[in-house]
Amino acid sequence: MDRIAAAHLAAMGDTVADTVGQGARQRLVWLGLLAMPLLFPIALPGMASGVGTLCLLVALGLCLGQSVPLPGWLARRELSARVKGLLASMLHRAVRIIARLGRPRMLALSNQPARFFNGLMLGTSGLAMVVPVPMITFDNVLPAMAIVLIAWGLRLRDGLMLLAGYGVAIAAVASVMLLWWGGALAAGNLLAWATN
Repeated sequence: MDRIAAAHLAAMGDTVADTVGQGARQRLVWLGLLAMPLLFPIALPGMASGVGTLCLLVALGLCLGQSVPLPGWLARRELSARVKGLLASMLHRAVRIIARLGRPRMLALSNQPARFFNGLMLGTSGLAMVVPVPMITFDNVLPAMAIVLIAWGLRLRDGLMLLAGYGVAIAAVASVMLLWWGGALAAGNLLAWATN
């Protein structure tokens, strides 16, 4: 795990494209890292949309078997020294946490034949994060947890972490659907009350 942190810190560049890189392994680490603050309902505004978009791009790359380029506006965005310092600190903390939890096991779930399915589950989690919900809730926590588990599970080839990620991804989609259903029901009741 220390080697992973050192390699990603050495590859950190001045722009988002340089830092995130082109390879799936490098992108998975940054995706897992950036999703971790969203496990707590105190993240910066707009962060969920950015992480969800990156998640969809990484997932598409996994499904296609090749990296998908970042949009130009995002790829060219420069990272200040302060942001790079914050990312480095986050990476060291995340590696310490993940090192205690993850290890290679149940390797069939991270092998090449499972790549498309893993991309599909990761994309589902990203979609659950970027889809707006009609009520203000902690709706990003479950998708963020699924992204963290699947991204780190793939990077570490930890099948148990992947299985947990699949379960949380399904729960995230169910929660988004439930929130939409609840929002539609509340809006219908409100409209009926207003017209009576």
